[in-house]
Amino acid sequence: MEISGIISAIVIGIIIGVLGRLVVPGRQRIGILLTIVVGIVAALIGAALASAFGVADTKGVDWIEWLIQIGLAAVGIAALDRTRVRR
Repeated sequence: MEISGIISAIVIGIIIGVLGRLVVPGRQRIGILLTIVVGIVAALIGAALASAFGVADTKGVDWIEWLIQIGLAAVGIAALDRTRVRR
């Protein structure tokens, strides 16, 4: 993976993490850095799943891939939020 691929994964991860956080209702008790990490992981896993299902390379915007990535980010953020102990 080249440096441009790493930078684009980070940028897309930030966007996916923020969108995933917006999908989860209520207040989340996780920080922005953890949200970004969840977004990056969700973007990578979502891209792999989209490739496996054959929907990664379509004409125009890959809406199905984005939906998979945002869904995974929302699940990851909700799971981390549930593991946090209220203080």
